[in-house]
Amino acid sequence: MAEAIEKSPSLEMSELFADLPSSVCTEIIATARPRDYQCRQVMFLAGDPIKETLLLTDGRAKIIQLAEGGSEVILRFTVPGEVIGELGLVPGSKHSATAQALQDCKILAWDLATFEAALERLPALRSNAKHVLEQRVQQLERRFCEVSTETVAPRLAHGLVRLLDQIGQKVNSHFEINVSQEALAQMTSMASFTVCRLLTNWENQGLVRLRREAIEIHNVPRLMDLCKAK
Repeated sequence: MAEAIEKSPSLEMSELFADLPSSVCTEIIATARPRDYQCRQVMFLAGDPIKETLLLTDGRAKIIQLAEGGSEVILRFTVPGEVIGELGLVPGSKHSATAQALQDCKILAWDLATFEAALERLPALRSNAKHVLEQRVQQLERRFCEVSTETVAPRLAHGLVRLLDQIGQKVNSHFEINVSQEALAQMTSMASFTVCRLLTNWENQGLVRLRREAIEIHNVPRLMDLCKAK
């Protein structure tokens, strides 16, 4: 465990460990417990007490909420190096959403007492944790604004740009996002048939290419322009 940060670039680039010396990161990681989750396994449910701080080191997870009608809303994807869910900085806090593994995942888990002790001892770590929370709030505020004020095309374009930044991969002359159209609809609060119609139109224009469980982006500048469309 003490050598984990040297073996995992995702830990070295983690939002929690920004600007912390490697020796300090190694010390923090040594107090965590490694854990594995299988694909589709639920990590925690909305309403569960927050008992641990979880850091994803391998795989991908999604953070979701269920609407009153039972439909699923994806709040965000979590990738290696990111904290899964809330940090539990306030005693008695509960999870506001459900986390589920999208792939086989590996995590590091700190019980709240251990993580709180590290926060007290290391002001830089507390500052990073606060920054993580601030970023999450800002992201949700931006998405709420998009849903409230934008038409479907810029909303979908914004969703693709966010995913491009988070999980996009350069492949030859284009970028690939490994996400289904259904998940994209859940992320952008749009009907699946609307997402399908828009993506098909964009494919005909050469902007994207659609594959099973993946979307290729072939014209990033044009996608950025669509974010500004009225």
